[in-house]
This record gives sequence, C-alpha cells and structure tokens, in this order.
Amino acid sequence: MTQSATADHTFSDPGADPGDGAAGSAPGRAVSLYGSNVEYALHCLLWLAPAREAPASSRDLAELTGVSPALVAKVLPKLEKAGVLEAHGGVAGGYRLAKPAGEITVLEIVDAVDGGKRLFDCKEVRLKCPLFGADPPTWASRGVCTIHAVMLRAEKSMRREMAQTTLLDIANAVGVKAPDSFGAEVGGWLDDRIVAREQARVAGIRDSAQRRLQEG
Repeated sequence: MTQSATADHTFSDPGADPGDGAAGSAPGRAVSLYGSNVEYALHCLLWLAPAREAPASSRDLAELTGVSPALVAKVLPKLEKAGVLEAHGGVAGGYRLAKPAGEITVLEIVDAVDGGKRLFDCKEVRLKCPLFGADPPTWASRGVCTIHAVMLRAEKSMRREMAQTTLLDIANAVGVKAPDSFGAEVGGWLDDRIVAREQARVAGIRDSAQRRLQEG
C-alpha cells in the first residue's frame, strides 16, 4: 500500500500546549528543538498526501488529527505561504497540496512552520577563561569553536536527512501499517463532510427564505 493510506494513529495529545514543545512539555520531559506545531502540520499533510480533487477544510483536518481547529487554522496558512498548500474558498473549499507529495520535503515543512531555529547557540565560552585576562590569546579564538563545529555538523546531518525525506516517503511508510481500505475510508469521510456542509448551507437558505415570507 502506498499513498492511499496515510493515517498514523499515534497522534499527539490534543491537550498539549498549542505553541512550542518547550511550553507544552510535562514536568520531567525533555524539551524538543521543534514545537508540537511541526508534528501537527505533518499529520495534517499526511491526510492530503493521496491526490484528491476536492480540498479538505482545516476543521476536518483538525478533527482527523485530533487537535484544536483553532491551532490548525494558524498552522496551515504558514504552509500555504511556503507553497506547500493551496487554499480554495467556498463551502466545499479548504486545502490541497500545492505540488505532489513526493516533491514536498520534511525540511520544507519544518522550516515553514517552525523555521529559524539552530541546534546550538555558541556563546564563545572558550574566550572567557580567567587566565586569559582581558585579551584572549590568538590560539584560543582561532577558527570555529571546536564544540560549535561538532554541533554544526550534527545540524547539517539532521537537515540533510529532512531534506532527503518527502511527505510521500512518510505516507508510504505509514501506509504499510494501515489496512488497504483505510485510504478510501478517509476519502469517503471527507466527501461526506463536504456534502453535509452543502446540505446545511441549502437548508439555511431555505429557512431564511421561509422566515422572510412569514414576516412579509
């Protein structure tokens, strides 16, 4: 199974802090470099990995992912701005991938949602030894800080891995675990939601017209 099944049932706790991972971490839990918004964005995008003619609303994606609609409504525009998603208006509107899932990298998603973070912030502690006084020797400041260099290599490796992994890669890996029918079930659920919204819209128009007739 490939694109058709994109659900991973190990979703994040919807009660977690809607901001970053640091603020939402429980006592005793390690703070993550990237916040929970990255996880939520990736899970929402997984639902869109199978090619669909009809877009999915942010509220439906939030419900499928098990997180706050208000949170998803803040995350998806960032992906749209980055060219990962395209938005469509109207009752049947929502979001679709702006390009094939195989052309969207994890790095692209991470940078769009929670970019600008560095793995390590070197404070040049190597120059603060009291033996140096006010004028550290040249050898102490020569080149990049050795500790910083290790962290830079680690960050480069991490970003390279994310750049080499696409949304389709993740969807395919998740699809191996899901039943063959699950992708069609998700598509049917999304289609039913579109139909329900259209029916509610028509009913609202009809009720409004009837009230005007009664009042006239």
